[in-house]
Amino acid sequence: MSRTPEDVNKLTESTYKNVMEQFNPSLRNLVNLGKSYDKAVTAMTFAGKAYFDALSKIGENAAISPVSREMGVVLMEISEVHKKVQLELEESFKRFHRELITELERKTDMDIKYMNATFKRYQSEHKLKQDFLDKSQADLKKLRRKSQGKHSSKYESKENECMETISSRQTDMQRFIAEGFKEALLEEKRRFCFLVDKHCAFTYQLTAFHDKTKEMLTVKLPSWQDKCTDATRVPDTVISMIEGLRTPMSVIPESSPTLEHSDRTNSGSIVPPPAPSLKAHTSPLASMFSQDVPKNPISSEQYSDQDSLDGNGLSRSASVSSGMDVVKKTRVQTIFPHTAGNNETLLSFDDGDIITLLIQEERDGWLYGELEHTGQRGWFPSSYCRAYNDPVIANRVESPLRSQSVTDPEQPEEDEEEPVLLPPPDYSDSSRDRPIKPSTPSPQNTFIVP
Repeated sequence: MSRTPEDVNKLTESTYKNVMEQFNPSLRNLVNLGKSYDKAVTAMTFAGKAYFDALSKIGENAAISPVSREMGVVLMEISEVHKKVQLELEESFKRFHRELITELERKTDMDIKYMNATFKRYQSEHKLKQDFLDKSQADLKKLRRKSQGKHSSKYESKENECMETISSRQTDMQRFIAEGFKEALLEEKRRFCFLVDKHCAFTYQLTAFHDKTKEMLTVKLPSWQDKCTDATRVPDTVISMIEGLRTPMSVIPESSPTLEHSDRTNSGSIVPPPAPSLKAHTSPLASMFSQDVPKNPISSEQYSDQDSLDGNGLSRSASVSSGMDVVKKTRVQTIFPHTAGNNETLLSFDDGDIITLLIQEERDGWLYGELEHTGQRGWFPSSYCRAYNDPVIANRVESPLRSQSVTDPEQPEEDEEEPVLLPPPDYSDSSRDRPIKPSTPSPQNTFIVP
């Protein structure tokens, strides 16, 4: 389809204007959107790293479990692989920003100036050529008006010269318009080609990224999937431990700390140092105090006189003591200070100290005991002390029934509270000599091993 030079000139101008008014502004907008895209991917990779770091933490917690250790290892491997994928994606978009967005922004700024200058040059050259052609046509018209009169042959040669000039300038104008139109179309196409070429390069980068990502993920994925197919699978070590728990075991009960302390006390009192050879000195002030330290301190009669009898003819203290199986030790309180001097077998003390007797029999006025606040042991004169009225009862628990019966024996039976269950008997010398009746466990409190 043939077009007039004027139509082609309009197409050329339209092409230049399309590049300047449509393409370049769209390219500038594309640059801004590309920057936003890059920022969004950077934020996504940052969020992805945080996500897979959290997944790795969960895997670390699972890795310390005896049954979920494999799952924890798998979670940590998945996290590491995906973090590598995020790093590869980040590197791809760094190249996207450097090789595409930055280049487009630079080219856009330069192209606006270039296209404005090129279009103005085309317009000025076209105007100049059009002015020359218009002038030649005006000269031809003027020459023809003059030749219509006399001497027409005189102007014939000048008219031919003017026609040749017009024809040459028309040809030059057509050639200029054609070349200008071609140049305008090529300028437009070069810009679209540049845009396509840059995005092809970016596509190659993404293809390489996806290929590498696929390779990293597909290598590990089958093994990951295989380890989570059976949630009921338990490692052999855990199975062995469970089977060991189901197997009945003979349990040897640990000895009571109270029993160990009693054994150490009794074993230490079996072989005391020899008593002093001289008879113990009797204090001249001893008669001022009631000497109620018995020669054989521990006896059931000592306490039977102080308590009332129960319905079976036994004293209530004896009943409670036999039920609790406690150890009673005699303690005395010093009434005079005593200094051992250089004799290491004697015991030094101040008045008012409490001594636990370790040897129950008096030997020539000497008693052997342990000073409570220091733990030192030794012999001391029996006249320097008196019986302490608060005997030690290990783990003693007063029941409300006994307290009521002692303080108010005439109180009606319907007001008596139910007896409190006594704690298990303490381990002592008397309990080792007496057989212990095995207790029958309650069915509600019996633990049945499945």
